[in-house]
Amino acid sequence: MSARRLRRRPPRLAQGILVSVIVFLVVGVLLVGVPGAHRYFHSQGGSISGSSTTSLTTSTVGDLSVNSPVTSPAIIAENAKPGTTAWRIPASVSPTQIQGFATTTSAAPGSVVNLYVTSHVASYRVEAYRMGWYQGNGARLVWESPQETGIVQPPCSLDTSVNMVSCANWGLSLSVPIGPAFVPGDYLLKLDGGPQAQSYILLTVWDPLSHATYVIMNRSLVEQGWNTFGGYSFYRGLGPCIIDSSSYPVCNRARVVSFDRPYDTSYGSSDFLTNEYPLVALAEREGLDVTYITDITLSEHPTLLAQHRALLSLDHDESWTYAERLAVQNAQMAHGLNVVYFGAAAMVRHVRLEPSILGPDQQEVDYRNSYEDPLWGRGNPMQVTGNTWESPPSSWSPVVQIGSQYSGYLSPGNYVPMTVSDPTSWVFAGTGLTSGATIPNAIASDVNHVIASSATPANLDVLAHSPIPASAGTLDGIWGGYSYSDMVYFTLPSKAGVIDTGNNVWIGDLIPCATSSACPSALVTRITENILAGVGHGPLGAIHPPHPNLTSIVPYGS
Repeated sequence: MSARRLRRRPPRLAQGILVSVIVFLVVGVLLVGVPGAHRYFHSQGGSISGSSTTSLTTSTVGDLSVNSPVTSPAIIAENAKPGTTAWRIPASVSPTQIQGFATTTSAAPGSVVNLYVTSHVASYRVEAYRMGWYQGNGARLVWESPQETGIVQPPCSLDTSVNMVSCANWGLSLSVPIGPAFVPGDYLLKLDGGPQAQSYILLTVWDPLSHATYVIMNRSLVEQGWNTFGGYSFYRGLGPCIIDSSSYPVCNRARVVSFDRPYDTSYGSSDFLTNEYPLVALAEREGLDVTYITDITLSEHPTLLAQHRALLSLDHDESWTYAERLAVQNAQMAHGLNVVYFGAAAMVRHVRLEPSILGPDQQEVDYRNSYEDPLWGRGNPMQVTGNTWESPPSSWSPVVQIGSQYSGYLSPGNYVPMTVSDPTSWVFAGTGLTSGATIPNAIASDVNHVIASSATPANLDVLAHSPIPASAGTLDGIWGGYSYSDMVYFTLPSKAGVIDTGNNVWIGDLIPCATSSACPSALVTRITENILAGVGHGPLGAIHPPHPNLTSIVPYGS
């Protein structure tokens, strides 16, 4: 794989900036908003809000039911509780009047989360919303603070040796006790300073004792890697070069990023509402037996996957630690853990964690050049952060764990259909799709592609093999003027199943769009429901053996 630039998702239509509305229909799953709400998030730097509503048709409901063993009475009961739309922030609100961060990305019941807030308004309160279905309202208020005094915190520091922005010099604003009201799940902590001062802090509440069927893994490492608060991320920088003078990766990028700072996009929610929330809403609406962690949680507690049947990796899950990869591999081998990668470019970037003065694992390291990393030639080579996981000295291809690999991106505004290559597969049950049938506008942004090598699983089932005109983007591998995006499935000797959708807008495709004839939502939702039903019943290889077909893909080798 070449070291191509990974791109964020483009807008479905030509939207100047991303301003979306997220609502839920009582009979359907889904997030609804201005077309383009789920596309091209970080590159556009737009905002997510809930200032208006639109009624659209719902998607096909799959085979999941309350009588299925993959559902949970507790999750069903939780989502039957009264919800609210008060979590939403109108698009007219300034995103910088109040901002904050927490000293952890995840917290267990009984712990305390410290918040650091800078505010241009005199007072504010914090409201904790658990994100889910809740009769279409999308969230439930579980806790709120008293009125807090707002202060403007001092400027954040910049470590110019690695271009790391940190706000660890801020004063502690308040602490949130994670009491019994905090049901495990994904949370938005809303900082509410009045009509013109609102923002979010992300938090995952996880249960170390959970044995839920599914575990949804939030992508904190990805979100922080793209966070340009203060001017620096792994992909952007300001001012002169440091260490080298390369144009790719940009020479003034950060080599270390800090979680001790707010997120600079979508009112502090990063891309949670577009790249993660649609699947969360689907799982909660169906009452699935689900629990939640972050990628940092898994890095810190690598044996937790032994307690679950399926790990759900969310859209564009590109940044992985060594501990994370080992945790997944060990659970697959020992316990038959099924893994679904609902996106492209998963496991491309190699990162590691370090402590900050505010807590453990609050700094993320990715030099993107092995020779710059201070660990080069010292210690464990699997901790040295090159441009990708394939970079030496780690040289560990993601193909062995995913089945395909990142192969480029479509330019913003370009969409192609997904083309079915194995219609007999269980993932397409109930869709009516036949060989060569297409799902319109299903593929955009980053794509994965099967490249035959010694690392490619021998029983690889290419579920969809979708042609992309070479002119549509920057892509590896061209056959007759086309590259390809591949959706794949394979199993391991332990019978553990692996699915990679190969498309970086899969979760966004769950959101209905205004024109039904060209909308991928209904079919993508049905396929997703089939996948969730399958992986919830134990090792997939014992239930749905793959149909190896790589050698029959036309053109051969593509």
